[in-house]
Amino acid sequence: MYDIIVIGGGAAGMLAATTAAQRKANVLLLEGNKQLGKKLSITGKGRCNLTNNCSVSEALDNIPTGNQFLHSAMNAFAPADCIAFFESLGVQLKTERGNRVFPISDKASDVVNALIKHVKECGVAIKHTKATDIMAKNGEVFAVETANGQLPCKTVILASGGLSYPATGSTGDGYSFSRSLGHTITPLKGSLVPIEAEPAICSAMQGLTLKNVALKIFSNSQKLIYSDFGEILFTHFGLSGPMALSASAHLRDFYKEKYHAFLDFKPALDEKTLDMRILRDFEKYANRDFLNALGDLLSRASIPIIINKSGIDPHTKVHSISREQRMGLVRLLKAFRIDITGLRPVEEAVITSGGVDLREINPKTMESKLVKGLYFAGEIIDADAYTGGFNLQIAWSTGFAAGAAASASVSRIGD
Repeated sequence: MYDIIVIGGGAAGMLAATTAAQRKANVLLLEGNKQLGKKLSITGKGRCNLTNNCSVSEALDNIPTGNQFLHSAMNAFAPADCIAFFESLGVQLKTERGNRVFPISDKASDVVNALIKHVKECGVAIKHTKATDIMAKNGEVFAVETANGQLPCKTVILASGGLSYPATGSTGDGYSFSRSLGHTITPLKGSLVPIEAEPAICSAMQGLTLKNVALKIFSNSQKLIYSDFGEILFTHFGLSGPMALSASAHLRDFYKEKYHAFLDFKPALDEKTLDMRILRDFEKYANRDFLNALGDLLSRASIPIIINKSGIDPHTKVHSISREQRMGLVRLLKAFRIDITGLRPVEEAVITSGGVDLREINPKTMESKLVKGLYFAGEIIDADAYTGGFNLQIAWSTGFAAGAAASASVSRIGD
């Protein structure tokens, strides 16, 4: 008989397990993969943006779904607590642009290995076997069914992740377990996911990465939805890369809205300065065709599309291009429109949006309001954030809350 069985050996599960074990609970951690922290090891392109060096209120401002619900958990284990925790495990950290926190080594493996070592030092038992069901009777948890038989327990912390990156073990089993116990699962979709956009434009520039460009996304009602500066990648289906993934978390209402992206190819130059730059190039290549005069200004892969959108005949001699045509080119480069058609499937997402309905969970303890002894942590709940380390902070905060509350509950049972 275990006091607590934690299902899922990811970020939330490992922190929940160690938090409970440090409070004298007898804890078993179940993980279907051969290794713990498999998804954590690939986050942040293998660098692991493990939190954001900001205040609790700033963190909550970056959580569009579930921010009020997470107020208590985030205050109990804040970004500052997360930083102190990992430094206590010997992981040296650094803060980069946007207050993103990474290990100094730039190796996610250092974070994962430190956590695994901590799990073992806290005395948490580990079984690499797959949970197949959570057993409850009279509204109370009593066991976890596994591929190798039934494991009796007093409480369960469900930290099995979402649907994103299924190769890491996030197969959505936790949603099935929750649903079978009476919980509501809100619609599941990808967040921090590539964007589908005009194929005629994007496929023509497939494989092109633009760095140091500005992106703005507006809704049909001309409301600015997202704005950033950085890197974007064109694919056969649309847009990917850091800015596209970040932007996707803001595109939440495709049923009611249409969205339009505008790229600024030269954000460091205002229209007047860009016009002067183009004029210099046009003077340099005055006797060439238009299609051969943009190589100093633009990447080769983007030139055919820019020419097509400009409305200027590609074989027009540069010296005969009018000021009006040139100014049209300037405006095009400063606000290159791409219509967004949707988001890629949740399986391609960094994080899953949707999950166990927050109205059915106690925000202070992460315990189910429907089933006694059942707790939730991490991506399985209906809470998700923008990029910058905030989604992992949700995992740490909810894992800590669930671990602390479950161990306190077990202690009361023992008394």
